[in-house]
Amino acid sequence: TALVVRFLTKRFIGDYEANTGALYSRKFTIDGEQISLQVQDTPFVSLEEDTESICCQEQINRSIYWADGFVFVYSITDYESYRLLRPLHQHIRKIHPNANIPLLLMANKGDLLRARQVSSKEGLQLAGELGGTYSEVSARENCEGVHEAFQQLCQELSRMIGSCNGEKRRGLHLVRPKSPNMQDLKRRLKQALTSKGKSATTL
Repeated sequence: TALVVRFLTKRFIGDYEANTGALYSRKFTIDGEQISLQVQDTPFVSLEEDTESICCQEQINRSIYWADGFVFVYSITDYESYRLLRPLHQHIRKIHPNANIPLLLMANKGDLLRARQVSSKEGLQLAGELGGTYSEVSARENCEGVHEAFQQLCQELSRMIGSCNGEKRRGLHLVRPKSPNMQDLKRRLKQALTSKGKSATTL
């Protein structure tokens, strides 16, 4: 959630409501062309007990079906969050076995180097293995790094969609989630600010 908020609003607030899997929509200009981007903030996934298979809500499976690209996020201070990514990628490939889907691997909490459990080398190696790009960021301290990483993924998506040459885009027959919700994101930001005793700022 922190990374999504950073990307969409350039704001960072440490305390958020529980992740509700909200969907947000914004328009961006990529290489001179305006695109409409939908970002699904998915709930947390976990490994099934004593297995290497993931346990996830049906909402995540629905998101996987319609998504054109994926952002895998882990914390450099939490090796278990990193360990989830291979099984999650395998789960996605079962749903889209032949699709060429852009992937961004984001290592968050780059400001907490003393608590690091996952090295940059491990992150780069995994990104190469999964066929994605790698970026180590800090949602708390590095707004520019977060935005640049998402921007890179958007550019790759734009090129991929443009290369379809008018062919029917993968997933268009699927029902996408309704009500992209920037107003809800603004409300959540205001609530977090108020709870900290700060004056809310209109975005």
